[in-house]
Amino acid sequence: METRRIHAVYFSPAGATRRLVKHLANALGGGQAQVEVWDFTLPARRVNSFRAEAGEVVVAGMPVYAGRLPNLMLPYLNTWSGAGAYAVPVVVYGNRSYGNALIEWRDLLQGRGFLPVGAAAFVGEHAFAPALATGRPDEADFAVADEFAREICRRMDAVEAGKPLPPLEVPGIGAPDYGGYYQPLCENNEPARFLKAKPVTAETCVACCHCAEVCPMGAIDRENPSLVPGICIKCNACVRECPVGAKQLADPAFLSHVRYLEKHYTAPAPVEWF
Repeated sequence: METRRIHAVYFSPAGATRRLVKHLANALGGGQAQVEVWDFTLPARRVNSFRAEAGEVVVAGMPVYAGRLPNLMLPYLNTWSGAGAYAVPVVVYGNRSYGNALIEWRDLLQGRGFLPVGAAAFVGEHAFAPALATGRPDEADFAVADEFAREICRRMDAVEAGKPLPPLEVPGIGAPDYGGYYQPLCENNEPARFLKAKPVTAETCVACCHCAEVCPMGAIDRENPSLVPGICIKCNACVRECPVGAKQLADPAFLSHVRYLEKHYTAPAPVEWF
């Protein structure tokens, strides 16, 4: 199979989606094709729309938030243009469930002019409950990605040999609302309401502002990083990246939900591809 270009395209505040998409894109190129990276994790990379051309291959990765695509990314994703490029929609979930994110991702890409040729739901260490899927994606996950890449190549070879591309079927509830969003639960099984929770800053903060630099929403004040005037999506990038451990999410409902997840969802979840 000959293609002009392979793209690795992703939103990855926690890093798992980035690792999987880049691995899969390199596998599709047999380790020889040049892979072009479009990382739109930070706000500055969402100024320009992503565009592909017919004959190109786009491995497009998104994390799963509450069983769906992150809703704040939808306006940007709906500016993309596929122009007949092959697409491999990939979602990465934190060991609980990928819900209806994969069918939503397939539909969105298809609606933007891409040709979905395969889709997959991989598992990555949970963004704010690291006891779930600790260390994933691991070697076994990457081996599955290699197998999936070989199948994608076979499918594209068949299309280029003149066979029609069959519709890509994936499980889940489709449009218009894709089953809604998952309602987080507290330890007592009551709804956990922490949508407005934001990270707090300890006195150990040295005002390096690295947390503001890594925030995918640009939510943290770059002059005073103890202030978070913008929207927090609970990705924990600021918590993980703070060099002195000064950031944390301390909301009681949020912490109760973390304990709920740790109680119910530590058994390793599977990778699924279609």
